[in-house]
Amino acid sequence: MDPVRNPYAPGAGQRPPELAGRDRELRQFEVVLERVARGRPERSMVLTGLRGVGKTVLLNTFKSMAMQRLWGTGKIEARPEQSIRRPVAAALHMAVRELAPRHRAPERIEEFLGVLKAFAMRDPAAAKGTSHWSPAIDVPAGRGRADSGDLEIDLTELFVDAASVATDLGVGVALFIDEMQDVRPADVSALCAACHELSQSGGPLIVVGAGLPHLPGVLSAAKSYSERLFRYARIDRLDREAADLALIAPAEREQVEFTPEALDALYRAADGYPYFVQAYGKVAWDLAPDSPITADDIRVAAPEAEEELAVGFFGSRYERATPAERDYMRAMASAGEEPVLTSDVAELLGRKPSSLSPARDSLIKKGLIYSAERGLIAFTVPHFGKFLRAQPL
Repeated sequence: MDPVRNPYAPGAGQRPPELAGRDRELRQFEVVLERVARGRPERSMVLTGLRGVGKTVLLNTFKSMAMQRLWGTGKIEARPEQSIRRPVAAALHMAVRELAPRHRAPERIEEFLGVLKAFAMRDPAAAKGTSHWSPAIDVPAGRGRADSGDLEIDLTELFVDAASVATDLGVGVALFIDEMQDVRPADVSALCAACHELSQSGGPLIVVGAGLPHLPGVLSAAKSYSERLFRYARIDRLDREAADLALIAPAEREQVEFTPEALDALYRAADGYPYFVQAYGKVAWDLAPDSPITADDIRVAAPEAEEELAVGFFGSRYERATPAERDYMRAMASAGEEPVLTSDVAELLGRKPSSLSPARDSLIKKGLIYSAERGLIAFTVPHFGKFLRAQPL
């Protein structure tokens, strides 16, 4: 069939043509937006799940929903060992720029921008008298607000001031944080404290984070009250009905159909994971001679789809690991159903668990595995163990 008309979109954070199976999360966020806009108390929101389940897609969809309500929005992607001061400043600068044209008091905007500039330039890691980032803000930096150098104090004051600007317009501000598990521990603590202050004051600013399954544990380790501070939504694989809809709806718009047997085969292959659904759907479309797409077409397409996943989805991550880390992951894959005990991994490798801590910790920092709870570990990528078991030693 015509590859130009192929509707499927396997890509990092790329919105699929049919956002199936996420109605509950979309409704939850609608409620959050509406309650915050009405001045009602509401928690910020955190999405968790494995790689490839569509967390970034949902985060971007939430951002679009907030923009449609004329909110100020900004988004960052956390990186290990990087302070969030600079990226948060840039994100809130963008958010306020969206609000500024509708604000009737330019001096209020200028006042906030002065605070924002002071916050951005007060980076303790910068050399004395310099800044890692010189924001394009044509107002002098303020003094005495969000410029103490203590991120917890500064971020709280900055959030309160940003919320105040949004209150003037009867809207809100939303800060979206992808890969939230990579925020540094001290910065997580500051972020939780700022959100806590907003939850008590009712300021219309929310933080919406997305991260790996252990993100709730990261937040809880920073502040004990974090489990009450955020609304948690676990994003998992699609059920059969939603997975079928993700394939059928885009195809119908192109006057193409699937046989029931083809849908059976696709669900077995993709196992309901949204990224895999798109990957198998794309190859099946390209290789099928005509409509309807049949189970035979899926049998022909599956090896090519699996090869593409092996290179782009699994292989790229495997290549980032050192030889010692690859040994650790192969032992994990051999240890049984996930999550697996770290002691079982050590036994398979003939090593003491303590001697394997550097490899385990490095894999966690690289985002290849996560610790579900003390003594247990699992892959962040679905079917990664299956991929490793198929690799030659």
